[in-house]
Amino acid sequence: MEKVIHELRELIAASVLLLKDIPESDFSSKPVSHRWSKKEIMGHLIDSAQNNLRRFIVSQYESTPPHIVYQQEFWVSANQYQKMKTSDVIELWRLTNAQIISVLSSMPPEKQEFLCQTNEPKTLHWLAVDYLRHTRHHLSQVVSIGLNR
Repeated sequence: MEKVIHELRELIAASVLLLKDIPESDFSSKPVSHRWSKKEIMGHLIDSAQNNLRRFIVSQYESTPPHIVYQQEFWVSANQYQKMKTSDVIELWRLTNAQIISVLSSMPPEKQEFLCQTNEPKTLHWLAVDYLRHTRHHLSQVVSIGLNR
């Protein structure tokens, strides 16, 4: 888990600097009306962070693996990220990830093997690795650097 925490911390710090350099017009642009803007992609990453934060916490104390899924299109629409200030979207994403890092850092090793039900049961360690992969994937759609590994 230490590797995931370290990589997530570095990814967030580097990305925030790059995200702040994106002009507002580029961040909010929707070249195709049914596709997400960069701002909405970041909103999706906020939603993913919030749902994964819940998974990382609830799975540590529930006696049976909790079933935590979400409808990503609805969440992005309901949260109205496109109407938010870009700086607020970036800061909310940064702060939510800082909390994930805190929770993962304090998670006892034995609890990393506890299960959470998404579409199928996965360990919290697996979910943390997948969260990092998912975050890199979507960040690469927003900033043009090699964030995927």
